[in-house]
Parts: sequence; structure tokens; C-alpha cells
Amino acid sequence: MFPDDIESLARRVVETATARGLTVAAAESCTGGLVTGALTVVAGSSAVVERGFVTYSNAAKSEMLGVPADLIDRNGAVSEPVARARADGAPARAAARGSGAVTGIAGPGGGSADKPVGLVHFAAAGPGGLVHVEHRFGDIGREAVRLDSVRVALGLLLDRIGA
Repeated sequence: MFPDDIESLARRVVETATARGLTVAAAESCTGGLVTGALTVVAGSSAVVERGFVTYSNAAKSEMLGVPADLIDRNGAVSEPVARARADGAPARAAARGSGAVTGIAGPGGGSADKPVGLVHFAAAGPGGLVHVEHRFGDIGREAVRLDSVRVALGLLLDRIGA
């Protein structure tokens, strides 16, 4: 279903979370549930995947993840502060110990000079603390941006729960 490298990363997240007795949650927008989907491909994932939030609209980000509306208004949905707030909000709303958040512009439209197509902000939280990473994948196509985003999100989540 997913490329082998994504399935391998997802398996490592599930194995690490299982070994450490942790549950995880994902807060996704441009990936539309692909991070959670990749995790749930792995046998045994039901023991560690608490839930996935697909919060495309700003209202959903606020209602489901507790992201302050004024934070979104000031910074935009695709920003470091919002990615961090989503990574904080997911475990708080899901009783999970680890989380990964993705917010970006997959394209083909929706970009601007300061926030171009391919810009994605990631945040992950866990016992290793909270981390943010920004990637500018470029206008490489919607599917490529989304799959590359899954790779980054799973890698960051693995790093945070493995620390």
C-alpha cells in the first residue's frame, strides 16, 4: 500500500512505542490521514495508535486540537507556531505520550511568495521533548509532497518516542 521505506519507518515507530509502553497520535492536514494510515498498516499498531486527527479547516484545528484561533490568525495555519500547537494538542486530546503534526501546502495551488507550494511544517512531541522542522520540498507534485511529508513525520515521531 505504501512504499517500502514508509512501511519500514512505520514499523519502527510501532515497535519502539510498543517496547516503551507508549501510545501515539497524529495531527494531520496536508497528509490527510496518511501518517495514521501508514502506522495502522503495521500489525500490532492497535496497541499504540491512539488516534489520528485530520484537521483541514482552521475551525477543526481549534476545536479538535485546541490550537488558539488567534495563533492561526497571526501566523497562518502553515507555520511553526501552529505545527507546535498541533503537536501539543494531539496527545492532550488523545491521552497519548507521543504525537506527530503536519501542516503544509501540497499544491498544486494555494501557495504564495512567502509560503510556496511544497512548504510543510512538522512538529513532534514525546519523551524526547518537542521538535519543529520546516521543509521546502518545492513544487514536486501533490502526491510527492504528501509522501515525503509522511516520511519526515514518521522519522520525527520515531526520534521523539525513542529518546
